[in-house]
Amino acid sequence: MGTIEFVTLEVGDVAEAEAFYAAAFDVGDRVRVQESQQPSSGFRGFTLSLVVSQPATVRNLIDSAAAAGATVLKPAAKSLWGYGGIVRAPDGTIWTVASQSKKDTGPATRKVDEFVLQLGVADVTASKQFYAGRGFSVGKSYGRRYVELDTGAVALTLNNRAALAKTTGIPADGNGSHRLLICGAGSDFADPDGFIWKAPSD
Repeated sequence: MGTIEFVTLEVGDVAEAEAFYAAAFDVGDRVRVQESQQPSSGFRGFTLSLVVSQPATVRNLIDSAAAAGATVLKPAAKSLWGYGGIVRAPDGTIWTVASQSKKDTGPATRKVDEFVLQLGVADVTASKQFYAGRGFSVGKSYGRRYVELDTGAVALTLNNRAALAKTTGIPADGNGSHRLLICGAGSDFADPDGFIWKAPSD
């Protein structure tokens, strides 16, 4: 079975990024950063999502990220499916913080229940077949719209690129590097949309 141990974000300023993530989110060793000056513009084709237990925790993490320098793309609010908000980190990575619950059951915490990498792909069906062919186990699948893969500590979803961009409130256009390395596969490879997987070296 394919797994993801952590993701590496390629950033322009490592010290700044490390300081931001230490202050904004409690993601442990599931997110690492390394320097890169590769050009990247517009939507990078992915988002990172933190799933938490209640709205108070959503607000806590969104507020922490904003105080640390993130740009709020969508303020925390109720929706049809629950409660959530979206921010863009200073390095450009888009983060969603969400809860299926619309009501608080206790005081706010910083506990993250699930960490999800959402890839925006050109053809969900083709990407699903590609990953299944590399030994990844498919969980939920909703035709050409959305697929969940069972990947361990970091969950992975395949989403229509335009639809994923729309949820963030930004245009789907983008050029250059994804500024992302996905670490955990047994060997190095690139998927059909150019997302790079690396075998962990430590």
